[in-house]
Amino acid sequence: MVAIIVHGGAGTIKKEERIPKVLEGVREAVLAGWKELKRGSALDAVEEAIKALEDNPVFNAGTGSVLTLDGKVEMDAAVMRGRTLEAGAVAGIWGVKNPISVARKVMEKTDHVLLGGEGAVKFARLMGFDDYNPTTEERVDQWKKLREKLLNDGQIPHWKKISELIKEYPEVLRSTVGAVAFDGGEVVAGTSTGGVFLKMFGRIGDTPIIGGGTYANEFAGASCTGLGEVMIKLVLAKSAVDFVRFGLTAQKASEAAISLATEHFGSDNAGVIMIDARGNIGFAKNTKHMSVAYMKEGMQEPFTGI
Repeated sequence: MVAIIVHGGAGTIKKEERIPKVLEGVREAVLAGWKELKRGSALDAVEEAIKALEDNPVFNAGTGSVLTLDGKVEMDAAVMRGRTLEAGAVAGIWGVKNPISVARKVMEKTDHVLLGGEGAVKFARLMGFDDYNPTTEERVDQWKKLREKLLNDGQIPHWKKISELIKEYPEVLRSTVGAVAFDGGEVVAGTSTGGVFLKMFGRIGDTPIIGGGTYANEFAGASCTGLGEVMIKLVLAKSAVDFVRFGLTAQKASEAAISLATEHFGSDNAGVIMIDARGNIGFAKNTKHMSVAYMKEGMQEPFTGI
């Protein structure tokens, strides 16, 4: 049974009027992926779904990525094929429209898994990706307000302060996008993000870390969202897939993975979407919101939820 699921990030959407735009965004993305999936390729489906999310400034990936502490965009993305364990990722990349497509090129055109920073940008240019500025006015305005709030005591900021800021202003955790698809032969997972608002320059989250925020093998695939440091420490995407390997359904595995995050790091920090090698879908979160859309055989319209 072929199937695809996408997410638009876990966290809190403070402005309720944004919710319909978010739900429409994940709906459009899953339909873009479904179109490719019906042609037979989970890999193409995941890339196209994530590109749709990256191109939508509502989400924190590609166009509309959040800004670092020094006001720049540094994006991460990864994709992984479950059948072959091939994977490609970019970290801290800038000046491209669709980081997920660059990550796919890393997987297909190099012997490496992860390229970062200036090297990732040079590789993107070599592969023909044009220079592109993903910064939006809305993100710049948010950056100015949040940075002023963070620095108003005149001290050097630390992650402890950023964590406190997230509690007070949950929109700081404007998170990741991702997709997982099964084409009847293999599961493919992909993830893309602009990171966390006001992150330290050079900070890399879980998204491009294979096993942390993105993972797929012969049993299942997973894409995580939330505070990246949590996913890295728990190797959460791989842990979720292992739960399927040990006999849990995709839904129960998703719930078990999020319970790990909650047990070790409290709530409001993680979400995950999954598909197993039978086409079963699963998703779970410990945040107030996580926009999700999915399609599978027999459905006429996508499910959307938040």
